[in-house]
Amino acid sequence: MQKYKLSWKDISFDDFKVYLFAMFRAFIPKKKIKNLDELEHFIQTKSAWVTQVTLYSYLKTRMGTRYVLHFDNDVFMSSLNIAKWNIYSVALQDLMLFTFSYLKVNFNFQNVDQSKEIFSKILDDEISNKMPLDIIEEAKKTFNERLQNINWEIYYKDLPFNPSALSLYKWAPIAEELKTLDRKKERYKAMGALQYIINANISLKRIDTALALSLIHI
Repeated sequence: MQKYKLSWKDISFDDFKVYLFAMFRAFIPKKKIKNLDELEHFIQTKSAWVTQVTLYSYLKTRMGTRYVLHFDNDVFMSSLNIAKWNIYSVALQDLMLFTFSYLKVNFNFQNVDQSKEIFSKILDDEISNKMPLDIIEEAKKTFNERLQNINWEIYYKDLPFNPSALSLYKWAPIAEELKTLDRKKERYKAMGALQYIINANISLKRIDTALALSLIHI
């Protein structure tokens, strides 16, 4: 089979605008996170964004630039939907734990159990977006187990997003032999963790002292 080579003809003007806008967004000053509702919104939206970017980037890498042709396949789309929600559930856990670990170490925030309440609320809100109930329940169970074993003092700087990268490898609807090859090359870690690290660094700059103070008084 002849290998398909990407050319400029495969990139539409809309694609170019998306990538160009994403590049310049990095230089736009970000609004500070100042309260619990804004923190919840940040964790939810960033987790959803990273899930979409990493999953679809992985599919494009492995299936070629015409991977969208598979979107007419009902079986494939069902697998993709399951993958999306499972990866997202782990992404939420990682960013939630990262954020509260960072708050505890850098702002002496002690009420880390607040993370459980916010996590549950985000998942419950996703029911309206048709997130499968079994995935929600499993995510809550896993999160509770992680809370029992977490070291808040070091979590935010000790590969905090590695579970997300592993979930990308586990759930992506890609042939197992190809995923095994990716695992050996640790490519899936780069794809999953890189996007998270970028956004985690953004979160460090956006967490305002006002947020920490407001949390302390809750």
